[in-house]
Amino acid sequence: MALKPHLPGRAGHERFAAALSGARPMPFWLDQPDAPAPLPPLRGAARADLAVIGGGFGGLWTALMAKERDPATDVVLVEGRRVAWAASGRNGGFCAASITHGLGNGLERFGDEIGELQRLGNQNLDEIEATVARYGIDCDFRRTGEMAVATQEWQYEGLVEAADAARALGEDPVLLDAEGVREQVHSPTYLGGLWDREGCAIVDPARLAWGLRRACLEAGVRIFEHTPVRSITADSGRTGPLTLATDQATLVAGRVALAAGAMSPLLRRLRAYLVPVYDYVLMTEPLTTSQMRSIGWENRQGIGDAANQFHYYRLTADNRILWGGYDAVYHYGNKIAASLDQRPETFEMLAAHFFATFPQLDGLKFSHTWGGVIDTCSRFSAFFGTARGGRLAYAAGYTGLGVGATRFGANVMLDLLAGQPTERTELKMVRSKPLPFPPEPLRAAGIGLTRWSLARADDNDGRRNAWLKALDSVGLGFDS
Repeated sequence: MALKPHLPGRAGHERFAAALSGARPMPFWLDQPDAPAPLPPLRGAARADLAVIGGGFGGLWTALMAKERDPATDVVLVEGRRVAWAASGRNGGFCAASITHGLGNGLERFGDEIGELQRLGNQNLDEIEATVARYGIDCDFRRTGEMAVATQEWQYEGLVEAADAARALGEDPVLLDAEGVREQVHSPTYLGGLWDREGCAIVDPARLAWGLRRACLEAGVRIFEHTPVRSITADSGRTGPLTLATDQATLVAGRVALAAGAMSPLLRRLRAYLVPVYDYVLMTEPLTTSQMRSIGWENRQGIGDAANQFHYYRLTADNRILWGGYDAVYHYGNKIAASLDQRPETFEMLAAHFFATFPQLDGLKFSHTWGGVIDTCSRFSAFFGTARGGRLAYAAGYTGLGVGATRFGANVMLDLLAGQPTERTELKMVRSKPLPFPPEPLRAAGIGLTRWSLARADDNDGRRNAWLKALDSVGLGFDS
């Protein structure tokens, strides 16, 4: 039984509308009564050795590890809204080892160094786990692994190929047939699965960010919220400090780490490489004991289906199911607006897909609906660089897999700012850039055609049309 993207008729519409009625229009992770109080904005003039722009995972990891490398470094972190307000508080909480957006993408783009990239990614996840323990961060970190499930035969063939590729690199994923995968999680849609038991952890992403925030403060990082940076300017030389202008202050810093994702790129060069894509998520009410028994899922793996337009889902600590993905919506001109965080037609479609996957949960209601922006680039994995004579470093383009990879990116930024070669800075992945996206209106037209083509491929046994093959040949793509 394959998931179909089409909604049923009026009866189905009423059924899914009822399931969505009463849902709070905000991210579940941020809707917690013990969320930390906001820190005051920066006012007046300030100085720092290192200024970090962005209060998501990338910025928090950069600030914390800068202090771990050298506790004497004076670090200031500025965030335009609240810590974890953007992608870091709106994602699914899949903390993956992969820093290349999956093994397949890494093999295609960085095949010559994929063994090193896999090693560094696994090391990065181990170090995240150790950091969570060292600082006592209560974020429900569970090393459950992640399971890709096939709902069509062609998808299972892809899982077999992925298993072979992983084993060739010394990894040991578990390939499951229909009976085996349904023993793990009870869904009539499943035809097979591939379970990576070590390469992913499930976390509460907001609590991870809030825990990193606390660790930063305890280490002496000065954090200012509601402090959007409007410009970065340099003096006439190539060795002097940079000046960050905000609405109420100026911050002068010897070095700057830019970790703002898709939000208003402060470097003109980044605008060609980044596309803000909206992703949407549902959260259910907590399942009862009998409902949990009906779906199994005792190993609590994160799950993603193997289609081009895919869903991702996982259990929370209180046995809710987070269900997101499928739609990846781009708005003309790289538009980002709060009004786009809610998209009822997508929520209804996601609800239809949810109940097709778990028909035994008919009658369950959703408690939260939300959307958020993914900083997408054409190679799907992060890219890096410097500006202002090496005094500024940036990392962006994680394409939805940044919960874990942002820590690796933070280390890369600190390496680049230090100006000393490391095993990270010598990687092709770090030294190269993705292909840029074209300007409007070609950008919107190309993304729209790509989305249509991916949907057609899913309905056509995975066969890619001429447009997708042309994108493959030049290294451009699109992913949710």
